Amino acid sequence: MEDRLQPPSSLSAASGLSGNSISQVSAGANQSQHPDAHDHHHHELIGNLHHTYNYLKSTGQMHSLKATELNNTRRSEVPIIFFNRVPKVGSQTFMELLRRLAVRNDYTFHRDVVQRLEVIRLAPERQQELAEMVMDLPVPSVYVKHVCYTNFTRFGLPMPIYVNMVRDPVERIISWYYYVRAPWYYVERKQAFPDLPLPDPRWLKKDFETCVLQGDPECTYSQNAVHEGIGDHRRQTLFFCGHGEECLPFNSAGALERAKYAVESQYAVVGVLEDLNTTLTVLEKYVPRFFTGASSVYFNEVNVLQKINKNSFKPPVSEEIKDLVRRNFTKEIEFYQFCKQRLYKQYLATQLPLK
Repeated sequence: MEDRLQPPSSLSAASGLSGNSISQVSAGANQSQHPDAHDHHHHELIGNLHHTYNYLKSTGQMHSLKATELNNTRRSEVPIIFFNRVPKVGSQTFMELLRRLAVRNDYTFHRDVVQRLEVIRLAPERQQELAEMVMDLPVPSVYVKHVCYTNFTRFGLPMPIYVNMVRDPVERIISWYYYVRAPWYYVERKQAFPDLPLPDPRWLKKDFETCVLQGDPECTYSQNAVHEGIGDHRRQTLFFCGHGEECLPFNSAGALERAKYAVESQYAVVGVLEDLNTTLTVLEKYVPRFFTGASSVYFNEVNVLQKINKNSFKPPVSEEIKDLVRRNFTKEIEFYQFCKQRLYKQYLATQLPLK
């Protein structure tokens, strides 16, 4: 199992690949793309493909790269997608895309009800109840819920097809910080739960940079800290590591390794918010029963889908503050890079003329 992205080396023509062929392959993920984003994504994708190619070549994996071995969909025993969505990774947009694809691809869409308190770590009996409920859905189906990875086989049940999304960890926590302070967020919460108290105005007005510089507990990301306060979503790895206590310490090596193992062994595809083009292309290739036409549906309705949950109240955050925060997110960043590498590895496996 790969640990992380390695430093890039020079691209060679080994395995029948060259700079030109990488560029040609990258064009495949851009065919359905919105024209305004084409050039930027094309150059970024080429760089990512070169990066992943160099790593695979340097470790001797290029010649043995096979899409079938990277596709965990074939291991699933039931045609049910379980999207155990991570917060603030574009999951609302992705969920709406799944809803629209349900009509096109003839499956039923289901999501968890809005809860006053979102509980993502469940006791074993609650995990079993969740697994049994998902397995009682008509097939084929998609089920969406904020929850940690759940091992269905532990309860004698077949595994669903797991998919999820990730995002740059620092950008994600900034997004979460301002999401829970957005006026419309509390309007929606009040409508759903009228007795919910309003937060302190001083808390609402505090910006992220001030929060970090003043050492506010909300913006103090201490290593191995176990903080289970409501709304603590700093640990992207938690959604992949599972429900165990060993997954709780923030930015820990143990949680990182368990999360990477789950991604590699249990997830059909883990997409990347910053590269929806490649994400959708890989989903169409690896989970065609549910994602056929995903790219065309998304980019035909991009102006609508991109506005879902967009927070116009989020101010810019300086790179200096981001760099300061990144120092405490080393393992979370490593996990994000690992997921990116796996996505591009899956993409290369389906696109390149490998034997």
